[in-house]
Amino acid sequence: MDTEEFRVRGKEMVDYICTYMSTLSSRRVTPSVEPGYLRTALPSEAPEHPEDWDDVMKDVENKIMPGVTHWQHPQFHAYFPAGNAYPSILGDMLSAGIGCIGFSWAASPACTELEIIMLDWMGKAIGLPPAFLALEEGSKGGGVIEGSASECVLVSMLAARAAAIKRLKHQFPTVDEGLLLSKLIAYCSKEAHSCVEKAAMICFVKLRILQPDDHGSLRGETLNESMEEDEQAGLVPFFVSTTLGTTSGCSFDNLPEIGPVVRRYPSVWLHVDAAYAGGAFLCPEHKYHLAGVEYADSFNTNPNKFMLTSFDCSLLWVTNRYLLTSALVVDPLYLQHCYDHTAIDYRHWGVALSRRFRSLKLWFILRSYGISGLQKYVRRHCELAKYFENLVKKDERFEVCNDVKLGLVCFRLICGPDETPKQTDDLNKKLLTNINASGKIHMVPAYVQEKYVIRFCVVAQHATRDDIETAWDVITEFATELLEGPDKERDLNVERARRNRAALAHKRSFFVRMVSDPKIYNPAINKTPPPVPTTPLTPPPMVPITPDTPSEAESELMPSTPKQSSWISWPLAFFFQSVDHDANDLPLRFRHLDTMVRLKSPNHGRRGSSPGASPERRAHSPH
Repeated sequence: MDTEEFRVRGKEMVDYICTYMSTLSSRRVTPSVEPGYLRTALPSEAPEHPEDWDDVMKDVENKIMPGVTHWQHPQFHAYFPAGNAYPSILGDMLSAGIGCIGFSWAASPACTELEIIMLDWMGKAIGLPPAFLALEEGSKGGGVIEGSASECVLVSMLAARAAAIKRLKHQFPTVDEGLLLSKLIAYCSKEAHSCVEKAAMICFVKLRILQPDDHGSLRGETLNESMEEDEQAGLVPFFVSTTLGTTSGCSFDNLPEIGPVVRRYPSVWLHVDAAYAGGAFLCPEHKYHLAGVEYADSFNTNPNKFMLTSFDCSLLWVTNRYLLTSALVVDPLYLQHCYDHTAIDYRHWGVALSRRFRSLKLWFILRSYGISGLQKYVRRHCELAKYFENLVKKDERFEVCNDVKLGLVCFRLICGPDETPKQTDDLNKKLLTNINASGKIHMVPAYVQEKYVIRFCVVAQHATRDDIETAWDVITEFATELLEGPDKERDLNVERARRNRAALAHKRSFFVRMVSDPKIYNPAINKTPPPVPTTPLTPPPMVPITPDTPSEAESELMPSTPKQSSWISWPLAFFFQSVDHDANDLPLRFRHLDTMVRLKSPNHGRRGSSPGASPERRAHSPH
């Protein structure tokens, strides 16, 4: 494709995107395909010779689009918004056209400097303290664009881990770094995103998962009790991850309580994850959620969720950029340049070396909408969520299960007084399965306060009350059918066939799985109550290891008295669960994909099986 053809095809692509966006309402929200559908539609090998571009675009419409979940559809109400406003799309187009790889200032000065400025613009707009801003006089802080909130949490934990081990090494110079690492423990709420648990897996550290209060908020007293208990057990607290706007129910951890608790401990890093809610802090009426952020060492938010910016665009700020870069710096000669001691090189701020010119699209959005335009967008979503909440409350068959503060409403059907909690959960699972199988609207579930709920999020950029009412009509229609049952004169075979199709769609679909429940995301991680107290930084006594004897790491994690309010996720426990070449001895890593596995009994000589296994692991009997 030469320049002149690209000029033509580029205009055609813009027309295709505009047509796609304007006709979305005529499509199913979710595709009706089975895994592997595309494999049979495409050749098994790449073409040997060039193909006509018109043929490529025909295949886009005929083969790709049938398998697309339409996140911009007016009846897509799952997860959180996925911004893709036109100025952002143009920013990505220009970034791809420039094609620079901005890993250092020298690699593309404008790429680095615009990112620095955009992060300061955004930090000021949402109300972060000056310590987070790179261009404030005397500040050691600054911001960076990462690929996702998961990356933001990971690099923050890596920085905290490096700082903690460095401090401990100064205190205990003769102790091996591996032993120091085994003593580190991080903390988060049960409502925190699963990425915190994944970060702990990658960092090879223990993670205590704490019980929030009745409103889904992690409280200072809960954190303080756990940190004190762990210190007495010989562990070293080093990282606390809090959330403003959780995935399950959009709850907010209590930063004014948590901050002072963290500050009592030397060198404990406090991170704030506001991936969804951070965009709302552009509005003065939502800034009160930021109370206590002055205690934080790092903060992240995603403009690609609540600020119309296309993925990927996750913003991370730190108050001490030197702690962050010292944990990640690798500096070969071929990447050095004459300004590397005075300029920011973003290759030291994350896992990836290569970086796209992502600040362009954020710059385009901020200039095209202005702060006032983005505030209007946020307020409209919040108003529509309240409107949906009122619709739910008017129907006595339903209940609202979260405090609706932004654009997310959690609700569910109410069962009779004689129904068990499991029966209520099963009823709502069936309701959601039937709704999603129809393709009319799309939602996903979560657990809020141990209840299975349906999440309804206002997602579409130009959402209206008509869209909300249409969604509610679909929900109530399926609820009525579910509660009242099929007409008695309906052919039973037709009804049975319909249910079978719905069940099949449920089994082959990943769309209705849990959003943030740790039981679903990381079932293979051994979750146990707190360890038995030991002398700080002193390894447990060595015992001979036999096939029936727990390993040292497992022994450390086997308490005498279970505690139900929290558990520890310890990634090493997973690695001790060897399959021993037995096809029936598989970890439950893929249980959320409907994989049928068998587990040996705890007395079958499996080293990874211990009395401290997580409650959900014990609850699932072998298939």
